[in-house]
Amino acid sequence: MVHAFIMVKTAAGKSEGLLAEIAGLESVTDAHIVAGNYDIIAEIDAPEVYDVLQTVSSGLQGLGGVTDTKTYIAMA
Repeated sequence: MVHAFIMVKTAAGKSEGLLAEIAGLESVTDAHIVAGNYDIIAEIDAPEVYDVLQTVSSGLQGLGGVTDTKTYIAMA
């Protein structure tokens, strides 16, 4: 199992609306609006790294209002 954290930047005023959409994506186990350089942090649990890539590239990055993402794979 691969556990990953996805940092998401959103367009101004879009974080609250995107939170539920992101939380509803396959493999996303949790998502929160946060203060700092990014607007939302999402957690993903997937069988393989490829599945994390698919969730981020095909699902999350395709949502209107998402302007940037960074993916961090948990090592321990």
